[in-house]
Formats: sequence, structure tokens, C-alpha cells
Amino acid sequence: MLSRDDVLAVARLARLKLGEKQIEKFGQQLNGVFDLFKKIDQIKLEEVGETSQVTGLKNVLREDKVVSFKSKKLLDNVPDRKENLIIVPRVITEKE
Repeated sequence: MLSRDDVLAVARLARLKLGEKQIEKFGQQLNGVFDLFKKIDQIKLEEVGETSQVTGLKNVLREDKVVSFKSKKLLDNVPDRKENLIIVPRVITEKE
């Protein structure tokens, strides 16, 4: 069972400022999570094999291949360019 000090320590690590109601609420929630971990620890899994793929599918992705584009062919499809440079909209603005 987590104490109030434990909850405050976790909140400090997470950089959270908690009010009194939140400390109590989060303490109960964290204790509930730890209770679930205790239940999971009680499950007997010694005879259960590892599971890494449950659908039986093999690798369905295509093989990685290097694709190179000739710069002229690539630049022909660019909507805004200057010589061999692609012009893109500004996404960062200066503060005024």
C-alpha cells in the first residue's frame, strides 16, 4: 500500500502539482494498479509457451529495395522550386 509520501514522491518525479483530493485519488488508483500486478504475478505460466505471432502470418511486407530518383525527374514534380532547390512553406515563425 502506497503512503501519502509515496504518492507525493511519484508526483514530484512526474513534475505534477497535486491538490489534497488528487493525492488521495491518485493514491487509490496507484494502489489499484499494484493490486492488478499482484494478481498477474499469481498466474501460473510455467507451462505456457512464448507467443510472438498469434495470427500465423509470415512477413507480409515487401522486400526493402533502394529506389533512387534522378534529380530532374524528381524536381519536375515539385510545385515550387528554385533551380535545384525545393521551396517549402515556412512552418516556424519569428516572435514579434
